[in-house]
Amino acid sequence: MRTATVERKTTETRIQVTVNLDGTGAYDVSTGIGFLDHMMEQLSRHSLMDLDIKAEGDLHIDFHHTNEDVGIAVGEAVDKALGERTGIARFGTALVPMDETLTRVALDASNRPFLVWKVNLVRPKLGEMDTELFKEWFQAFAQAAGLTLHVENLYGDNTHHMVESCFKGLARALRQAMAVDARRSGEVPSTKGTLGGSL
Repeated sequence: MRTATVERKTTETRIQVTVNLDGTGAYDVSTGIGFLDHMMEQLSRHSLMDLDIKAEGDLHIDFHHTNEDVGIAVGEAVDKALGERTGIARFGTALVPMDETLTRVALDASNRPFLVWKVNLVRPKLGEMDTELFKEWFQAFAQAAGLTLHVENLYGDNTHHMVESCFKGLARALRQAMAVDARRSGEVPSTKGTLGGSL
């Protein structure tokens, strides 16, 4: 089983994350931010990655530090659980509709972090959460997990639907990329023999 636990402690946050990449989509999430909890539950359920998150942060200031550090910690746990990334499919794509919204996500578990974010959220708030923080979460996660990650909202009107479709798209693409291909057993999916570094 590909599992990992990561603890992140700063003067701003205290976070513990455990992942099981070969799980069933079970989750136990508590970040203190209701909408972020909801998105982490979506990430778990639709990737089939078991996810346990316990986070405490300086929410009396704002949600920025907790949101970003959860992205970092979940990304680090995924990276650690992937190990040398041998045998994985490596690439994943998803096209996720949610009512009037359609979002496309493509990723490469390349160990070369990069985020392309083409999501125009016109509302500044979603509940109590600043919508600009969603890009920060995806940036932190992609960096820590070693993903080349492209997220593009093709169209949509409802901010909740737009954001949720981004997380569901990430989950489905991640599920594909993390899957073990029996034909690649023990092999790194790259002609270089390693992932990361230059092209």
